[in-house]
Amino acid sequence: MRIGALVGCAAVLALMLTACGSGGDTDDSQTSLRPPPKVAALGPFVGECGHVTDDEVRDIAGLGQISQVLKNSVGCNWQSAGTGSSSVTFASYRGSPIEREKAWVSTQGRNPQTIEVGGRTGFQALEPSGQVCDLAVRLDDDFFEWSMSFGLFGANGNPCDRMHKLAELTVQRLG
Repeated sequence: MRIGALVGCAAVLALMLTACGSGGDTDDSQTSLRPPPKVAALGPFVGECGHVTDDEVRDIAGLGQISQVLKNSVGCNWQSAGTGSSSVTFASYRGSPIEREKAWVSTQGRNPQTIEVGGRTGFQALEPSGQVCDLAVRLDDDFFEWSMSFGLFGANGNPCDRMHKLAELTVQRLG
């Protein structure tokens, strides 16, 4: 009797295990819930600091004397002399969606406006006080951004006008 019960239990267990299977043929197109990852095509090379010189940044942004310049592989920052003074930043983003940056500036209280620079689309976003501007230009799957802060003591004019001039130079000099 024991062998018969053991064979019977084995048969029931085998039936239960096959009932939990996938049901036969599988369609590979239905097994993937995520779309395949997109490989971003590299856009044009923006060069170090957007192909713009320290003197051009100083003159266009109206920084006066520059006290500090920081440069690395993806960006640059220029600081005018004096505590709380104006600053300009350039950043290059490879394979990054410009829409994410646009959403971020919106959360900072800036209202992005669509712009065109040298035939390329982008946005500029001016802080309501008129003291800070972010200006980004799309380069295929990449983008670059120029930003300016007038600092604690402010300045005359619109920082977006100044950043637009720097962005024009960057687009003209794309490699």
